[in-house]
Amino acid sequence: MIMRFTVSASLALALTAAACAREAGTDTEAEAAAAAATAQTQTETAAAAPAWNLPDEAWRTVDQDRLMYVETDHGRVIIELAPEFAPNHVARMRELVGERFYDFLVFHRVIEGFMAQAGGSRANPGHATDKEPMAAEFTLRRIPTDLPMSELQDRLVNPGLSLMGQAGYWQGFPAGTQPSAQSFISMDGAVESWLLHCRGAAAMARTNDPNSARSQWYITTGNAEHLNATYTVWGRVRMGMDAVDQIAVGTAMEDPDFRPDVIRSIRIGSELPAEEQVAIQVADTDSEAFAAYLDSLRDEAGALPDICEIPVPTRIEE
Repeated sequence: MIMRFTVSASLALALTAAACAREAGTDTEAEAAAAAATAQTQTETAAAAPAWNLPDEAWRTVDQDRLMYVETDHGRVIIELAPEFAPNHVARMRELVGERFYDFLVFHRVIEGFMAQAGGSRANPGHATDKEPMAAEFTLRRIPTDLPMSELQDRLVNPGLSLMGQAGYWQGFPAGTQPSAQSFISMDGAVESWLLHCRGAAAMARTNDPNSARSQWYITTGNAEHLNATYTVWGRVRMGMDAVDQIAVGTAMEDPDFRPDVIRSIRIGSELPAEEQVAIQVADTDSEAFAAYLDSLRDEAGALPDICEIPVPTRIEE
């Protein structure tokens, strides 16, 4: 029997009928409660976060062509792109950034402790590019030897699914996957893998149609487990989450006193003059030093915290 996990369109519809990161919609009481609980958990985790001191060889410098600089009312946010997992979505973001589509648009839908959604105009939150909608890239069929990732703990794929997977890291991105060992019994030698909606994930908004993403996107400010493998994650914030946390909360056209924050500009790092580029370094999550860092987080039984609660060290190269 060939064991494969795929998220079909019908299943995605069932899982995300009430998901709040869609291009047009309203939040629910359940979402607000989940966001509050997540924020409390993250506050406690941050307070208990260990110190790290990794050697220079345990860091990788992110190429400027993989960095997206978002200038906000509260400072700069830098996102690392993940074209290996979402090539079409990353290409769309690059295209729209190159066209200056996002400049002076707003974060029009922001739910505290959950996400900040952008790309809708001040006058019309449903605003989107007239480009064709994209096919979903919720998961990637990955050949483990070609695109390796660590597998550190058992983890539900999504609270709406009864399927278990593994969680670990791919180049410092928290990720979920079928066990690599399953590749030996799959027809193509591959397994399904996906980037997780941990705090700081950058992903594409859509309607209830899984293949409807155009231009609106969001950054998670909490751990949005219910969106895993049903929305396309295309990047991760590497610098500036403090600025994201300050984005004005509310929903345009619904909250009468809401004054949305403006996206001043978005640029790809390689577009910027060298003196304006930031040399972002991320811990090499495949290194021995990172493994030792993880060991420092284990409890008395040897278990790690949930993957979304483990900070991945990031620094600016001097």
